[in-house]
Amino acid sequence: MAEPQIRYDEPSDTLYVSFAPGESATGVELNDNLLLRIDKPTRTPVGLTVFNYSLLAQATEIGPRSFPLTGLADLREEIRDMALSILQSPPVNEFLLLSAYSPASREMIPIASLRLDRITSRAA
Repeated sequence: MAEPQIRYDEPSDTLYVSFAPGESATGVELNDNLLLRIDKPTRTPVGLTVFNYSLLAQATEIGPRSFPLTGLADLREEIRDMALSILQSPPVNEFLLLSAYSPASREMIPIASLRLDRITSRAA
C-alpha cells in the first residue's frame, strides 16, 4: 500500500486520509464525525474522513479527546467485525487509537481518539 495522502479542507473543517487514492469504496459511518471507507471484497481500507476535525483534535484537560464509535452498533455483524479488524490494523491504526469503555461487565463500547502526532508528522 502506498504512503497515505492527507488533506485538510479548512472551510469544511474536514480531514481526508487516503490509503488508496482513486479506488472505489463503501463508506462505513463510525459516528457523526468519522467515516471509514473500505474495499469490501478485499477487506482493505481506502480512506478515513474526519468531519469537525478541529473539534476532535482539541485536547481536553485530562488528555486526548475520545469519541464513541456509535455507528458500529447499527452495522450488520459481518461489516462491524470487518470494520473493527481494519481499525485495529495498519495503516488505519496509525491515525486512530482504538480502545473501549465498559460501563458494565458485559458491555463494551468502542471508542477512538485521533493520533495527532502521526497526522501532523505525515501532513508536514
